[in-house]
Amino acid sequence: MEATNILPILKKRLAFLSGGKDRRSGLILTIPLCTEQTSMEELSSTLDYLLGIPSDKCKARGFTVIVDGRRSQWNIVKTVVLMLQNVIPAEVSLVCVVKPDEFWDKKVTHFCFWKEKDRLGFEVILVSANKLTRYIEPCQLTDEFGGSLVYDHMDWVNKRLVFEKFTKESTSLLDELVVINESEKSNQLDKERPPDCNFLPSVDPETVLQTGHELLSELQQRRFNGSEGGGVAWSPMDDELLAQPQVMKLLDSLREQYTKYQEVCRQRSKRSQLEEIQTKVVNWLEGPGTEQLRTQWGIGDSIRASQALQQKHEEIESQHSEWFAVYVELNQQIAALLSAGDEEALVELKGLQQQLSDVCYRQASQLESRQNVLQSAHEFHGTAQDLSQQLDGLLGMLCADMAPADGAAIQQTLKHLEEKLKSVEGALAGLREKGQVLMDQMSNQTTWSYGKDVPIENKENIDHIQGVMEDMQLRKQRCEDMVDVRRLKMLQMVQLFKCEEDASQAVEWLGELLDALLKTHIRLGDDAQETKVLLEKHKKFVDVAQSTYDYGRQLLQATVVLCQSLRCTTRSSGDTLPRLNRVWKQFSVTSEERVHRLEMACSFHTAAEKVLVQASPEQGDLRVEVEQETYEEVETVGKALLDRLTVPVIFPDGSEQYFGSPGDMASSAVHIRDKMKLVEDRKLTLHEEDEDFEQLQYDQIHDQDEELQDDEDLQDDQELPEVDKELQDGEELELETNTQKS
Repeated sequence: MEATNILPILKKRLAFLSGGKDRRSGLILTIPLCTEQTSMEELSSTLDYLLGIPSDKCKARGFTVIVDGRRSQWNIVKTVVLMLQNVIPAEVSLVCVVKPDEFWDKKVTHFCFWKEKDRLGFEVILVSANKLTRYIEPCQLTDEFGGSLVYDHMDWVNKRLVFEKFTKESTSLLDELVVINESEKSNQLDKERPPDCNFLPSVDPETVLQTGHELLSELQQRRFNGSEGGGVAWSPMDDELLAQPQVMKLLDSLREQYTKYQEVCRQRSKRSQLEEIQTKVVNWLEGPGTEQLRTQWGIGDSIRASQALQQKHEEIESQHSEWFAVYVELNQQIAALLSAGDEEALVELKGLQQQLSDVCYRQASQLESRQNVLQSAHEFHGTAQDLSQQLDGLLGMLCADMAPADGAAIQQTLKHLEEKLKSVEGALAGLREKGQVLMDQMSNQTTWSYGKDVPIENKENIDHIQGVMEDMQLRKQRCEDMVDVRRLKMLQMVQLFKCEEDASQAVEWLGELLDALLKTHIRLGDDAQETKVLLEKHKKFVDVAQSTYDYGRQLLQATVVLCQSLRCTTRSSGDTLPRLNRVWKQFSVTSEERVHRLEMACSFHTAAEKVLVQASPEQGDLRVEVEQETYEEVETVGKALLDRLTVPVIFPDGSEQYFGSPGDMASSAVHIRDKMKLVEDRKLTLHEEDEDFEQLQYDQIHDQDEELQDDEDLQDDQELPEVDKELQDGEELELETNTQKS
């Protein structure tokens, strides 16, 4: 029963517990009867309420009931006493009926309470107010019974209302907090269980705690056993009546549960905030963020387009970075909660952290994958652009007209072409490599959609990459074919320049041979043998010149063929062929002249040596008579040779050229004249010797004639013909000698 339910009855002060105690430490229950008719029902309700306040321990010590009947009628007093039997028979140990001074004397004999003790269960005594102190100490009696105990009934009622309100609210709040705290633990253990919607308590815990502290402070400041110094108007009830320990216990329990509740609220608020932020992060990353990445799948068709896509991706990364920063801060908060949380909260927080980390790392991985694809695409398009420019440059070189100055320039141009082609091949290989890397990256690229990885359709991008590589391959192949044609043409031009250069060199060589023939091939030999050797050398020399001329002719013929093959109508052998023919004709004329001179010299030396050898004194008797024709031949050939030495070589163009220097020719002429003079001297010597020889023969013959004169007669028939023959031979010899001398 609560005081609020019977508040009007309690205010009537039909009964009260003043806090006083009898000598057995039992509580004193006072029932002040008034002159007005007392409602037994209201009194019974009041007693039921009052008897519910003390503790069982206090009730076990029994109650002393003071029934103040001084202003009431006897029958009412008797009714109240009898009612006590029904209300609290076991708890009542003594009933003191305060009688008026002039009242009930005759009527008491009609009803003796002491005789009814066994039936009532407690002792009833009639006592006047001034004698009540025999049973109860004055300090335990209120002033209306002559005691000093201060009691303010309305103040007690108000405090009781406060106490009961606090008890009710604190108990209810405590139960609610316990339920909330336990429910929070259950929710943490059972993740599938929905959270309790009735999260807030019905009353404000701070208000209840404040009320309890004020009540406890009031109880602790004023004791029921009387004031110290007598300055207070009323002291609160005993601890057993007002249950100060109960208030303290409730406050302690409430503070404990409220602290837990605050922690639960803080944790739940923190988790709620984390979950809310996490939900926002996850929803954005899996929603708009994923949609941005899903729609950005192209790689562009040029380096400028890929740069624009990279710039767009940087904007997407910037937006993601803001959410990633939120994730980092949120992760730090979760880590702080993990370090301070209990075991039940760890699982949930770790799950929250893991889910957030998975989403963020997955999104970051997709961003990085996309960035790698765009970077590879940029490199691919950059390489394709560089390769295209190289191919354009190479094609421009191939399409340009060739006007090389010489073979070295052609070789340099050809080397430049080869370097260009090699560079193109390297760039194409790099393009293939980068294209393959890009296609591999795109084939492994996935996006997160509806809770699972979904491959991105990159067929269009892959077709574009393959198309670019195939186009570059075709362009490179066309350039290679053109380079092959240009290389062949340039090699032919190199060969043409080489042939022209070698032909010019052949002309120079032939001119050098001509100069050597004219300037160094001037000796005619000192004798026939040497002249023959010179003639053989000259033939070899002419063979060399002939080979040089033939080589030059072949080169010029090859030049004509190459010009026809190259369709180079502007180029021809030029003046090389006329120069070659002119030099060759000059050489031929000079060579023929050289041969004539050597042959004449050989004839001269042969005839001269024949004369000199046959007419040599060393021959003695073996000398052979030199014919007159031989002398004539020597003289004729010698003079002709001397005349030839003075005659220049006349070339077909009318120009003239002498062999050697004038000194060289003079030296050769002197040598020939000396030899001719030697032959002439030998001829004169031989003529004189022939005359002496004839005289000697004549003398010998004369002597023989004289010696054989005697035998002539005997041998006339035999010796005469022999003598005639000898004479005839002598005459012929003499005739020959004379002829030679002449």
